[in-house]
Amino acid sequence: MIRDIFMPALSSTMTEGKIVSWTKQPGDAVEKGETVVVVESDKADMDVESFHAGYLAVIITPAGEEAPVGSAIALLAETEAEIEQAKQQAASQTSGSAPAPAAAPAPAPAAPAPAAPAPAAPAPAKTGRIVASPRAKKLAKQFKIDLATVNGSGPYGRIVAADIEQAAGQPATASPAPAAIATPAPAAAAPAPTVSPVTPGEVKPMNTLQKAVVTNMMASLQVPDFRVGYTITTDALDALYKQVKPKGVTMTALLAKAVAVTLAKHPIVNASYVENGIHYSSGINVSVAVAMPDGGLITPVLKNADQLDLYSLSRTWKDLVARSRSKQLQPDEYNSGTFTISNLGMFGVDRFDAILPPGQGAIMAVGASKPQLVAGDDGQFGVKRQMQVNLTCDHRVIYGADAASFLKDLATLIETNPQSLTL
Repeated sequence: MIRDIFMPALSSTMTEGKIVSWTKQPGDAVEKGETVVVVESDKADMDVESFHAGYLAVIITPAGEEAPVGSAIALLAETEAEIEQAKQQAASQTSGSAPAPAAAPAPAPAAPAPAAPAPAAPAPAKTGRIVASPRAKKLAKQFKIDLATVNGSGPYGRIVAADIEQAAGQPATASPAPAAIATPAPAAAAPAPTVSPVTPGEVKPMNTLQKAVVTNMMASLQVPDFRVGYTITTDALDALYKQVKPKGVTMTALLAKAVAVTLAKHPIVNASYVENGIHYSSGINVSVAVAMPDGGLITPVLKNADQLDLYSLSRTWKDLVARSRSKQLQPDEYNSGTFTISNLGMFGVDRFDAILPPGQGAIMAVGASKPQLVAGDDGQFGVKRQMQVNLTCDHRVIYGADAASFLKDLATLIETNPQSLTL
């Protein structure tokens, strides 16, 4: 029997996917549940497993090319004798032309920074199926390392290249730590994301992530939204940050925690519009926008941010950022947000408006915290650090008074009682 290997829908918004690399080549035996191809969805690279055992007969969509969701990207033969039949079938599907030979697998992305330190000594051999990235498998063969002795630091225990380098005693090619984590700004984007060089006058095709952003932004244009701004004094928050920073707490975690605690008092701001009414979210999941080095952005989600302590929140955020840079986030780690924070403060931007993400009721744009000359209630002037925040809201769900009340409570928390965030 000859079966199709289809382009899977790895997210609800995905309409097409790009083949990053084939881990199997025509003629190779394939076990049920074994990874055969790595597909780039809108915001992550995902391993695609075979639902059946057999032989990879024909690759229809080579590495580097795209295919619509649900289309056949390869043919799987149940027996070796059926491989030639599969080739003929592929030829007939392409109007009589012979199927193009499969391209060599594209180089895997640079080795990501591990989300957790790998053990110094090899772990006992694991039982069951071993999941590893294509680059990790290649390095394991190069260094003659048994994958069963390596503990994976990727999502769900997936073995990544850095784990193999660690096991082999080689220096890990970790990506640099995002600058925004160590500065008082809520996003973890590097000051200047690295992009591939371009030629003046050329038309450069968008990558899958950039296309997903376009789709989402076009959908956002259909939403009747409005914006409310607020000025927040950050002296007390800055002082708290200096105290907790040596313990590994990031400013992103501080602001996400402050927003989450305030959202708990304003569930309507954490709600979203659905066809039959208003959906009140069961959890407070704060997304934070992060710029990607190759273009586009992703919004890792701090799930149940109101329930996590500040230190756990910071550790979670660092892990999410590291894995988002290497496109290893699972879909629910970037598409389950109920409220989003977007920041351009690290660039010195005073204020800006953010576009509402699909499926959410509000997003808050955060500007830079800067010293300002401020008149007090007693008429005396003084210098205080202040930041401008702008809240964009879906007017089908949130009204002006709701947004104003939320921002007022957020400002009160940050200005008068930020220490409560550490409790």
